[in-house]
Amino acid sequence: MTARMLFSVAAAALFAGQAYADGELNLYSSRHYDTDERLYSDFEDATGITINRIEGKADELIARMEAEGENSPADILLTVDTSRLERAKDAGVLQPIQSDVLEARIPSYLQDSDNEWFGFSQRARILFYDKNDVTDPPRTYQDLADPKYAGMICIRSGTNVYSQTILSALIEHLGVDAAKAWAEGVVANFARDPQGGDTDQLRGIVSGECDIAMSNTYYFGRALRKNVDGLSDSVDMVGWVFPNQDTIGAHMNLSGGGVAKNAPNKDNAILFMEYLASDQAQEYFSAGNDEYPAVPGVALSPSVAQLGMFKPDDVNLSDVAKNVPEAQKIFNEVGWK
Repeated sequence: MTARMLFSVAAAALFAGQAYADGELNLYSSRHYDTDERLYSDFEDATGITINRIEGKADELIARMEAEGENSPADILLTVDTSRLERAKDAGVLQPIQSDVLEARIPSYLQDSDNEWFGFSQRARILFYDKNDVTDPPRTYQDLADPKYAGMICIRSGTNVYSQTILSALIEHLGVDAAKAWAEGVVANFARDPQGGDTDQLRGIVSGECDIAMSNTYYFGRALRKNVDGLSDSVDMVGWVFPNQDTIGAHMNLSGGGVAKNAPNKDNAILFMEYLASDQAQEYFSAGNDEYPAVPGVALSPSVAQLGMFKPDDVNLSDVAKNVPEAQKIFNEVGWK
């Protein structure tokens, strides 16, 4: 019986301390979190498979896989954000796979329609605000375009994938014209030109540069769990809203991966993907990086649970990813730098 069959019969067997496989796994990853080390070492200990890692920015890794072609040693690409996963698919560097484990554990809306990529952790993209200054915070993404919030909003650049993906989701839900009108309204409400990462948007609330910010949840969850300069000491002044709870739900960003088109160790690659969907690996994503598991029912870490329960947007993220070119066009047209 192969290692993959054993895993399919009982995922828990992967952690029983007996090696069921051998060989190597070549992992191309743009995830840059120290806590992922535990994911890799536990898999190696349980299976006897050695993980060789090449790390870099997602676009660089995708370009490298394209250039390597049939000679690419890559077995798996791991990256963050749906748009990058779809970019890898469009570049032809991934392949469809069949896995009963992944189909059973990963919800259909968190996987590619052709099974070329699967999501393994999630981050809700929500709204934060200064509780001292904002008595009526926005309750929906659409509210960010309301003129009453003029001069109050800090948000990331239109060239950032998180911005591209939220606008792509709004295109899917509202249509192109309404999404463009929304983007125009948000630009009119900027407190400053877009700059920095998500943590910088949250720090903008603390510094008083802005009253409202958009950020992925795990940046704030991290500040609840450990010290983040310029933020953790002031978390009590920051409130948050999970948007659109009466309609579409809060937008979810993915971290995920796929098996490389020319994977020399395909069986090992699929086994590793199945391992990432196991309860233990899913708990690492939450406890180690303040993310939401992709697998329903997996326990949340205290920092994530502190944010509260909410309704997520369950739009198919494969469909959302296809709207990214239109989203970038809108950003350019409305002056969202």
